[in-house]
Amino acid sequence: MENQRSQAPKNAIGLCLLPQELIQSIFLSLVLPEIVRLKLVSKSFSRIISDHTFLRHCNALSSSTTWLFVYKKRWLRDAVLHAVADRRPDRWFRFPAAELLRPARLHAEDLFFLAASNNVLLFASNAVREVLAVNLVSVTVKKIPPSPLGPRGTSSWRRSGMKLVAHPNGSGHFHFIFAEVVSNRPVLFVYDSLTDTWKSTTAEETHETDKTPPRGGTHVFYLNVGHGPRESVLVASTLEREAPVVVIRPRFNNNNESLTVGFTWGNVIDRLHVYGDGYMMIVKSEDVRSVRVLKGVELWGLSCDGRTWEFVSAVPCVVEKRFAAMMGCLEEKNGVVRAALVSNCEGVWDMTWLAFDTKWMQWTWMPLPDCKMKGWNMAGISFSSGLTLS
Repeated sequence: MENQRSQAPKNAIGLCLLPQELIQSIFLSLVLPEIVRLKLVSKSFSRIISDHTFLRHCNALSSSTTWLFVYKKRWLRDAVLHAVADRRPDRWFRFPAAELLRPARLHAEDLFFLAASNNVLLFASNAVREVLAVNLVSVTVKKIPPSPLGPRGTSSWRRSGMKLVAHPNGSGHFHFIFAEVVSNRPVLFVYDSLTDTWKSTTAEETHETDKTPPRGGTHVFYLNVGHGPRESVLVASTLEREAPVVVIRPRFNNNNESLTVGFTWGNVIDRLHVYGDGYMMIVKSEDVRSVRVLKGVELWGLSCDGRTWEFVSAVPCVVEKRFAAMMGCLEEKNGVVRAALVSNCEGVWDMTWLAFDTKWMQWTWMPLPDCKMKGWNMAGISFSSGLTLS
């Protein structure tokens, strides 16, 4: 985190004179990066924050907070990880990558941000072709050994084809999961940080509905392997021992529209398809005077048997915006589907946070403040939740 070992603010001494219960209540209204920085202000603050009762309440609040991380960099310049929380959507927090990655002694400009889960961040290096796991709170770095497929460059990792699952007990233990087609068959690769080993399992082709994990099931994850015009290929499984790894091939039957990855600039299909966790967001646009204009956003999900993509809901009253390019990321957790749409128009970046509650069938549209990205390159984006102080 940013080095905040500057002089304590003038009102810190006055704050210390308040009852400890009141100080803790004030601190609990803050988000995790603010609390960590307060530990550096004074020994009194550090003692309050390290109290077991405060830690328990803070971690309970932090575990329900969702973060969006964006990694940006300039060529041969310092790279920066920015983060914004749903509890504080008005402010971006800044984490210089050089500080986070100092233990690894790597050039931050060479890295691409892959994924995040709890306190763990995953980066990939294109030069040394390694994957690094960074703990955001303890500021430690772990190099992940090459997978059975060998060292991989940053272009080999597909966001919707991988998943980082960190255990929420503060141990720092995590699994890194990705799926690839090997010898024309989908294969699941799982790295366990506890044993520091990889395991690979060939996915089973099955048409038996009892072997297909239901969408929204507990601890079920879906990884996208590929997409044809009318059919997707996904791998579904859990982290349970001896759990089957199955192939799901949902069909897309929506008039004359076709599945795509990324943005198609032709006159036939003007769609951005964003995938993740068994869902698909379709972002529609129109060409207006040689500039793309956002016109609609739809959410689709796997059917109960996993055989088709089913329409879930459309965002009402979409705010039309101009852009030259757009990308996004998507995740589902505890019945809430979250997506971040990032667009660029004339060098200016714009970000929007969308959320859909599947229980109440309700949308939330949350524009984010300017991240000051003009002149910078975006090198990765990911949601995360469950950050804790310990």
